[in-house]
Amino acid sequence: MATVNLGRIKPVFRGAYAGGTAYVVDDIVTHGDETFICIQAGTGNATSNASYWTKLAAKGTDGTNGTDVGTVLTTQGDILYRDGSGLQRLPKGTAGKALLMNTAANAPEWGDAGGGVLQIKRGTYSATSSFNSTSGYAAFGSLNVAITPTKNNSSFWINAVVYCAAAGGSAHDVSWRYNVSDSQVGATTAIFTDQTFSNAGGYGGTSHFGQGSWAGVGNADDYYLNQKSVGGMYTPSSNNGNARTFQIICRNNGDGSLQPNMTINGGRGAGGVSTIEVWEIANGIYS
Repeated sequence: MATVNLGRIKPVFRGAYAGGTAYVVDDIVTHGDETFICIQAGTGNATSNASYWTKLAAKGTDGTNGTDVGTVLTTQGDILYRDGSGLQRLPKGTAGKALLMNTAANAPEWGDAGGGVLQIKRGTYSATSSFNSTSGYAAFGSLNVAITPTKNNSSFWINAVVYCAAAGGSAHDVSWRYNVSDSQVGATTAIFTDQTFSNAGGYGGTSHFGQGSWAGVGNADDYYLNQKSVGGMYTPSSNNGNARTFQIICRNNGDGSLQPNMTINGGRGAGGVSTIEVWEIANGIYS
């Protein structure tokens, strides 16, 4: 009948190999960063002797920079990636940056997240005091918006709705036009393409022009001009991240002054509140 040694029903770890120690089958030892199991009892038989030992595990090749994760990554927040030759480290990015693919599309890098609209600012102007500037553009009241860009290469979508009418009961031949100024360019310098000024007999085709009514006095539509949209996409020629103010500017001909925020004058009418919105648009979104 077979004899079962209840103390040897599983391998026994004996620690580091020692030449003077007697080993029996299923003893496990370590030697030279490797692990061996005894397959034949004996004493003084080196672990290299295959008649007495079988290797269970061996240490791998020592890693070097480019092959070992612990060597490549050095700082909290580092990212590990592989290039054409081995492991590489992308140092952690700075606050607000996003992980992007480089232009060659073969490695990650940190950069601006991009996107569309970065911020929106809005201003209103409700005064109805008289406006008169026949020699050139002037600020249309305080219809403006101050904005500090979040990026130094943004474009700006400017959209204003302006209410105005000829002031006085007989100034029905007044014509006028609008534009937008940028404080970094000049308080009364138009930033959008302007056109030749027109009197009441005609008006132009750009979105930056306004025209008063030329109906005869006493008609129901005297001095009438619906709300006017002014604006467009603007990319500063010298872009930067400094604050700038966009102001609606206006000028009129010599046939009379204007009354902001009135759509009909002469006792017939309703007024409005002029508004301006400036949207900061990320570079590359608009073309």
